[in-house]
Amino acid sequence: MPTPAHRYRSDDEDSGRWAGFPFRDGDIVISTRSKSGTTWMQMICALLVLGTPELPAPLTVLSPWLDWLAEPRDAVFDRLAAQPHRRFIKTHTPLDGVPLDPRVHYVVVARHPLDMAVSLYHQAGNLDRVRLAELTGQPAPAEPPRARQPVEQWLPNWVRQEADPRAELDSLPGVMLHLSDAWARRHEPNVELVHYDDLLADLGGEMRRLADRWGIAVPPERWPDLVEAATFGQMRERADRLAPDTLGVLRDRQVFFRQGGSGQGRSLLDSSAQAHYRERTAALAPPDLLRWLHR
Repeated sequence: MPTPAHRYRSDDEDSGRWAGFPFRDGDIVISTRSKSGTTWMQMICALLVLGTPELPAPLTVLSPWLDWLAEPRDAVFDRLAAQPHRRFIKTHTPLDGVPLDPRVHYVVVARHPLDMAVSLYHQAGNLDRVRLAELTGQPAPAEPPRARQPVEQWLPNWVRQEADPRAELDSLPGVMLHLSDAWARRHEPNVELVHYDDLLADLGGEMRRLADRWGIAVPPERWPDLVEAATFGQMRERADRLAPDTLGVLRDRQVFFRQGGSGQGRSLLDSSAQAHYRERTAALAPPDLLRWLHR
């Protein structure tokens, strides 16, 4: 198995935890940027693999975030080793930081970066920073957080931010690095790209497409219940079981499923800021990826 080209580390994550992970035939690795449809894709995988909306455990238990430092690596490995079904594992690491095994399927979900950024802004306000620091062994925040900029001011600053894409993966350069790497691999037989807007427009069609790609047979009579269980409204109603919060880092689990729509980010930028966004992304990603991403 080739060694990943890069190791990604932050206060919360370390892609080096993938080293030595014993893959099985048919494993599915879900590689996404934050707030780009990670939990949605985990739920879709759970429904397709298990064939029922009644999950046997919380979604985070079934589909752990392997890179996250809040849970011991050996505990995650042991839990995955004990699963008798086909496994589906979460990561926020780009594919060049994950071991690439021909027996494994990799799925990358792409969302319009401006919509992703707005969701990221709201997610930041829903995190319990003290609890997160406790879990990851970081110093607790010394002072109460300062009042944040309104999102209308924060978003243009996010677009303008100059950042090392390999150190700040949720920056605009980081998002484009993640997606550009996946885009370059899109013709590989075990790599699948999914557009967030396609899930919004035709959830059932996308679920059937993924089932076909992954060789998962679903009885026709099961499809309506499975697709309904993957809708945003149904997932919000089941936030206690589906939100990625078994260790208590969210202030409100329902707020995690805030809106889930498309287009809000673009509506928050004036014409000058939108033009700057287009200039920045044109310098960060190939034109064919941008056409697909921004359609």
